[in-house]
Amino acid sequence: MQKSFRYYDMVMAAFVTILLCSNLIGAAKVCTVGGLTFGAGVLFFPISYIFGDILTEVYGYARSRKVVWVGFAAMGFASFMAWIILILPPAPGWPYQKVYETAFGNTPRIVIASLAAYFAGEFANSYTLAKMKIWTSGRLLWTRTVGSTIIGEFVDSMIFYPLAFLGIWTPHLVVEVLFTNYALKVLWEVLMTPVTYKIVGFLKAKEHEDYYDYDTDFNPFTLKT
Repeated sequence: MQKSFRYYDMVMAAFVTILLCSNLIGAAKVCTVGGLTFGAGVLFFPISYIFGDILTEVYGYARSRKVVWVGFAAMGFASFMAWIILILPPAPGWPYQKVYETAFGNTPRIVIASLAAYFAGEFANSYTLAKMKIWTSGRLLWTRTVGSTIIGEFVDSMIFYPLAFLGIWTPHLVVEVLFTNYALKVLWEVLMTPVTYKIVGFLKAKEHEDYYDYDTDFNPFTLKT
């Protein structure tokens, strides 16, 4: 009989919500604040990696893998829904078609870049954390939450920005935003470490679970637990 968890579904819902909002609302906007240029989504997207860390740390890679696939499906459906809504002819006298196109008219290139970067980055993050948990014998949680983010966010950034914007933005802007966003994402993880500790401690105590992936099949294309 498969073990039932009280908070697993809630963590999954939080993960998917943050993922969708950061991609739909903040992915394409570039800001400059205090001379620093960055993508607006960087303010919230790294929180999805924090929840990814929490899922793998508490419930293990296999259960985290299911959540990654749920997020992937949610992103795919959101992109499909946006495409359908945008191609529907606007009613006569309805003046907001251009506004919708500006807000939700991501090109297929950006959608593909987002999905590819998310898929590779999240699995790199979960795999790294699961392996580091074994290497550290469950000690020094901060080393694996930060370490897995360094790997996962690097994979994500190196795929997304060149694939989505090279040839649209100048090469200088692509490189600047890529590395600025990457640094900010890792900084986010570091700053959120005390919160991560609190949530992980709470979940481990309430769920009576602290999973170690000794015999886990790390194939990302299976949903077996």
